[in-house]
Amino acid sequence: MMDPSLADAGLGDAEDDDFDALAFEDAQLPDHRYLDRELSWLAFNQRVLELAEDPSLPELERANFLAIFASNLDEFFMVRVAGLKRRILTGLAVPTNVGRAPSDVLSDISREAYALQLRHSEVWTNDVRPALADAGIEISEWTDLTAAERDALGEYFQAQVFPVLMPLAVDPAHPFPYISGLSLNLAIRIRNARTGRQEFARLKVPPMLPRFVEVPGSSEIKRFLRLEELIANHLGDLFPGMEVLDHHAFRLTRNEDVEIEEDESENLIQALEAELLRRRFGPPIRLEITDDMDELTLDLLVKELDITDQEVYRLPGPLDLRGLFDLGRIERPDLRYPPHLPTTALAFQPGDNNERSDVFSSIRKRDVLVHHPYESFATSVQAFLEQAARDPHVLAIKQTLYRTSGDSPVVQALIDAAEAGKQVLALVEVKARFDEANNIVWARKLEKAGVHVVYGLVGLKTHCKLALVIREEDGMLRHYSHIGTGNYNPKTSRIYEDFGLFTADPQVGKDLTRLFNELSGYAIEKKFKRLLVAPLHLRKGLLRLIERERQNALEGKPAHIRIKVNSMVDEQIIDGLYRASADGVKVDVWVRGICSLRTDLPGISDNITVRSILGRYLEHSRIFAFHNDGDPQVHIGSADMMHRNLDRRVEALVRVVDPAHIEELIALFDRAMDDGTNSWHLGAEGVWVRHTVDAEGKPLIDLQDRTMSQIRRRRRSRSVR
Repeated sequence: MMDPSLADAGLGDAEDDDFDALAFEDAQLPDHRYLDRELSWLAFNQRVLELAEDPSLPELERANFLAIFASNLDEFFMVRVAGLKRRILTGLAVPTNVGRAPSDVLSDISREAYALQLRHSEVWTNDVRPALADAGIEISEWTDLTAAERDALGEYFQAQVFPVLMPLAVDPAHPFPYISGLSLNLAIRIRNARTGRQEFARLKVPPMLPRFVEVPGSSEIKRFLRLEELIANHLGDLFPGMEVLDHHAFRLTRNEDVEIEEDESENLIQALEAELLRRRFGPPIRLEITDDMDELTLDLLVKELDITDQEVYRLPGPLDLRGLFDLGRIERPDLRYPPHLPTTALAFQPGDNNERSDVFSSIRKRDVLVHHPYESFATSVQAFLEQAARDPHVLAIKQTLYRTSGDSPVVQALIDAAEAGKQVLALVEVKARFDEANNIVWARKLEKAGVHVVYGLVGLKTHCKLALVIREEDGMLRHYSHIGTGNYNPKTSRIYEDFGLFTADPQVGKDLTRLFNELSGYAIEKKFKRLLVAPLHLRKGLLRLIERERQNALEGKPAHIRIKVNSMVDEQIIDGLYRASADGVKVDVWVRGICSLRTDLPGISDNITVRSILGRYLEHSRIFAFHNDGDPQVHIGSADMMHRNLDRRVEALVRVVDPAHIEELIALFDRAMDDGTNSWHLGAEGVWVRHTVDAEGKPLIDLQDRTMSQIRRRRRSRSVR
């Protein structure tokens, strides 16, 4: 049976044989046509670091980008590096996407990551810290303080820090202690004054205390001292009768990737909770030490932690610069991006009498496309669910939840709806990495309120962002649907760039009804009308759309492919883009993170352009636009071009049909790709080059600022009318 979403293009199942035959054309593509995905990820984090290096950005924002870099790198080691090492140790290692042995890639990662960490430390020490000091925020050393300031901090130490410290000695009676992942620690060598014997002790820096302690008496200039330095200068209080010989900071990263054998787990929640407990005791994969650590202390750590030399990162300056997130509490708006208050989407703005907007009435009139964070999540998605919860005509609500905030009004709306007697289904993805424990809590809270909670299909993560409301109107049932590119999370919606489509299209409603039924059942089998759904149909559907553009180019017709994703890794998609480019299709790719697609293959990638934009907001939306001989086919949704998204997740793309929405999406994309826009360009050998000024030295356009201004003008023009 032909896929209806592609029927008008003549690309249904009847062409499967021809379509599958494309695999044989890959012989014309060069062997080394992909960039290594792990090194490409490190290149992405380098782009984050380049934002911290940018002196034109506000000082506290630069510090924030340093913290983001550190947090990103931690997760990379905990998941990607840990996965590579696990496969090597278990004998399951397979060549990477570029055909190299994982052990060789690990060596490259170690070298590149170390160079980036050194650069990271230098940016803090030589650039950002002095810039903060010039702006009136000093991160001081103990030796910089006056006697009065030291006394005041000593009182703070005794009252607020000393009671929660737990020094752990290492001797025949006390074995080497467990070092938790990502904890900041002091390795201390002490001498017993009575026996003269040297001992070792470990002291964990309490993570629940502020990393930067304000120096009392600061007035116009705020001064702070790092918590570990305050502790280090009061070690005598912790070891009375002992002589403190030396102390050094160190930090351990462990394998914290979770593996669940769902087929063998009758209760997924219980299995996941047990695995989360084991996560704390994952094997070490990285040891960070300060560059002044002596060999005696290092040898002890390496031996006790069973760490290899390749896994030791000797770094200057303070460790764990995630602590710079702590500077966010400083009230200095002049050192931050100017405040931005999201506007309410035009369709959902109150009427002339300022009465509350009727979300359902607005969606009935026409599809509504919202663009976060420029347009408010609270007055669109949240209002949609809250109105559904209290509307007596609403019979049922069905929703996916992948990541949501701890005090989520989205969860509360589902609870309110269930308590009001409505049928409520929540498909909670408890396996969302590093949000597992949070999602377990909310799953149980929803169950207690009477919500039907399901956990998706065995072996697949449910990553699609879907909400469906069934409402009775004039004796008939009407479907109101929301399909998004981002999570139902009010907090991240303020900093993540995403699109969401609201529609009362009966066909989308039928598609979502069947998809939810299949997700709460056993399998996804059938195709859909206005959706492309992974794992069975999404990749194949996109490849057909790519192939259609190639055929149009061969026939001399205009052909253009535009794809915006977080990651571009899938080899089949990349090969399809190479074939299209080789035959004359203009291919534009806008990617935030990993990109294995090359732009330096003569005769193959000549028509491919790749850009990356990072900034105030995290670019998170996914857009797939195909020229289609002048009748654009545009999809938005949750899927990145990675194996996990296309093969091991339930993902959904929805086709956008409103001409105004298609125009808006393509216009945004073309602004991003324009040479006049501030962005990174992917060049030869996978090197990204940042373009910030034009030939005359004038700043290029900031896409996010421009988008913000355009949406504000859209609102003002309506108010004038």
